[in-house]
Amino acid sequence: MTNNPQIQEVDAQTLKQWLDDRAVTLVDVRETAEYATERIPGAKLHPLSQFNPDQVQPQSGQKLVLYCQSGNRSTKAAQKCVEAGFISVVHLRGGIPSWKNAGYSIEKSQNAPISLFRQVQIVAGSLVFLGTVLGVLVSPNFLILSGFVGAGLVFAGVTNTCAMGLLLAKLPYNQQSGNKL
Repeated sequence: MTNNPQIQEVDAQTLKQWLDDRAVTLVDVRETAEYATERIPGAKLHPLSQFNPDQVQPQSGQKLVLYCQSGNRSTKAAQKCVEAGFISVVHLRGGIPSWKNAGYSIEKSQNAPISLFRQVQIVAGSLVFLGTVLGVLVSPNFLILSGFVGAGLVFAGVTNTCAMGLLLAKLPYNQQSGNKL
């Protein structure tokens, strides 16, 4: 939810109707790998990390709708649009999960990497495991690695911002698929 009256929320059912009526310019503000993994049909990619409101102008008579995974990044992108002079900006409440929970279809790229969420799980789990094993076999000081990763995961959960996910999104194999969309 937003405190800015210029930023409105829309539910998945209303967005679907707007898309069917061709009354919306739909923008995905997630990273390239997330977009490649799954997206709402017809969405254009403009990652928040490189977001420029001048590049997302809706076509005449259309509403601008932004979405992301949870609504956090789309709210930030919507705020940038308002600051750039947009009169009204809409974001999808609940992000892409709300779209899928409503039973609507998604698209994905042929050569999409595994999702960033799974990549974070794999890397974080590996680091915790490695820190624990090295802490037992080599030196208890290696347990700091496990604690650091655990603290990072707690921070990500509390703030809805995952530094590891943002870092992984910048790796070449997560960028490459976006060029083939």
